[in-house]
Amino acid sequence: SQLPSPRQNMQVRYFIMKSNNLQNIAISQQKGIWSTTPSNERKLNEAFLESSMVYLIFSVQGSGHFQGFARMGSSIGSEKSQDWGSSGFGGVFKVEWIRKESIPFQFAHHLLNPWNNNKKVQ
Repeated sequence: SQLPSPRQNMQVRYFIMKSNNLQNIAISQQKGIWSTTPSNERKLNEAFLESSMVYLIFSVQGSGHFQGFARMGSSIGSEKSQDWGSSGFGGVFKVEWIRKESIPFQFAHHLLNPWNNNKKVQ
């Protein structure tokens, strides 16, 4: 018999990832990687280590849509990627895309974020 995973009974975490452009989302979907600003790395790494699952919901800034969601597949390392061409990004980590489609924010207006004054999720 197998022992249960040590993370099995831990919470699932969700993060909205805002991208500056659709090209970054396309690169992520093609290569299964993502990179974020160094200020976000600590929160994501902690969530990855302490949670059973971390889901990332992607949206291009100003698009009014979600572009899909993925599961975080690794912690964030120090290796950087030239794919994004910006020195403002930190290390690269793996993501496993689950849905790759555009969904208008209005379809999720019934979802409220209790950690952000019950504001709509968008």
